[in-house]
Amino acid sequence: MGLIRYGAALRALVAVKGHPYARDAFAALFESIPELDAVLVEQPAAMYLLESAAPFDLFVFYDMPGIDFAHRPPRYVPPPSWLPEAFAHLAERGAGMLFLHHAIAAWPTWDEYGEIVGGRFLYLPGRLADRLVADSGYLHSASYTARVLREHPVTAGLPPTFPLSDELYLYPVFEEAVLPLLAADFEFTPERFHSAAAAVGAAPPQAPWRPDYGSRLLGWVHAWRGAPVVYLQPGDGPEIFADAHYRRLVANAVRWLASAEARAFARDRGAGRIAPPPAIP
Repeated sequence: MGLIRYGAALRALVAVKGHPYARDAFAALFESIPELDAVLVEQPAAMYLLESAAPFDLFVFYDMPGIDFAHRPPRYVPPPSWLPEAFAHLAERGAGMLFLHHAIAAWPTWDEYGEIVGGRFLYLPGRLADRLVADSGYLHSASYTARVLREHPVTAGLPPTFPLSDELYLYPVFEEAVLPLLAADFEFTPERFHSAAAAVGAAPPQAPWRPDYGSRLLGWVHAWRGAPVVYLQPGDGPEIFADAHYRRLVANAVRWLASAEARAFARDRGAGRIAPPPAIP
């Protein structure tokens, strides 16, 4: 089921499935964090464990429920009626949540899920807040420079810039609601990306695709109902799982999310009592 390291200082439930991934390489990413006992659980079993969350210090989401790709084009599946309440209970106890890569595309019919993560990846055109928007874009095997935007425990020990090679997203990010940590020095224009709807058979390959959004952000922190949240956009395959900078990012995020500092940040940010650390000039 997962990685068992009895006596570890931190315990994480890692929800997976819904999108292809290299399981052994992904598991090795968490094995590289010595103080962590990470239990990998596939959906839908993982969401039922959210209701009995007491054994876990934090929750990692590398899953993509809510989209049935057995249909072409895919169809959206709403979350169980009890799932929003289960997330709310996690937030009430200040449980840290780490969302990785494609988890930002999960539960497309649950509007508040985007608020939890801090953005959306849209496989199909739809409504975001009060406006109609195009589907999102993706670019496999993109080589780019990642840039640290501010000093924070999640970015501690990273150089100001470093190279990455991984899938990039052209997606809406709720930039006014999140605290940006990491950005890509890359040109985020539709001409450089592929339509997600076209890829899953929901739009003709040659159909006009003109998303009017795009964000350079690769990572951020924010608070949702008293819970500290981190999102890291990289995470597509074995190369990035083994990358030393990415491993540091994930390890930093795990440690911070399980800390009293993160819970205090979430409480204070929710109450409007916190000034963000300054951006790096």
